[in-house]
Amino acid sequence: MLTGISVKSVLLALSLVCAGAWPAIASICDAAAQRAAAETGVPLDVMRTITRLETGRGKDADPWPWTVNHAGDGSWFQTEDDARSYVFSKVKRGVSNIDIGCFQINYRWHAEGFRSLDDMFDPDLNALYAAQFLSDLYREHGNWTEAAGAYHSRTPEYAERYKSKFRRLHDRVAALDAPVPLEAPRPAPVLFGQSGTARPGSLFLTDATGSQPFIQFNRTN
Repeated sequence: MLTGISVKSVLLALSLVCAGAWPAIASICDAAAQRAAAETGVPLDVMRTITRLETGRGKDADPWPWTVNHAGDGSWFQTEDDARSYVFSKVKRGVSNIDIGCFQINYRWHAEGFRSLDDMFDPDLNALYAAQFLSDLYREHGNWTEAAGAYHSRTPEYAERYKSKFRRLHDRVAALDAPVPLEAPRPAPVLFGQSGTARPGSLFLTDATGSQPFIQFNRTN
């Protein structure tokens, strides 16, 4: 979850509001969540709650697809290119503790689940991976609230805080109208690797150094 939004991000948000672009961009994560929920069976209200907890902005916690969190310092970028350039620059310097996209998938722990870093920014691939990971956690814990807590972190203290926020927001989200997909559902992509192989949750912060950054931009298999 975002803990330190930059002044630049706030100014960008204001410019987007003035331009009327906010609603269309904010709907991207909801549409991706809807498609992933239909594909995996994860409840849509669970998916929509988590994308808001991870990237929500404004009084309605509208989700934002071009969100990046580096070691607890979160930023909302105006465009996908801006967000991607930021992450590429970090990864090339050896930084790996970065959360990406609608569901803030952690690069250090979950990059092996994608064919490339670019794919981590794709809202549909990001959402589908999150849904598959949540499905694994649901089978482990037996209910969606516990799964949400583990999605965030395996550290009990952090998981409990997240579950408390999840419960509060979930009721509001469940009452929302279902989003209208931005485009027709496409065939489910085959992700590279296995979902949920990163035992920590999406925002788990660690000093572990055993993982090597994964950045293969031209992978074809």
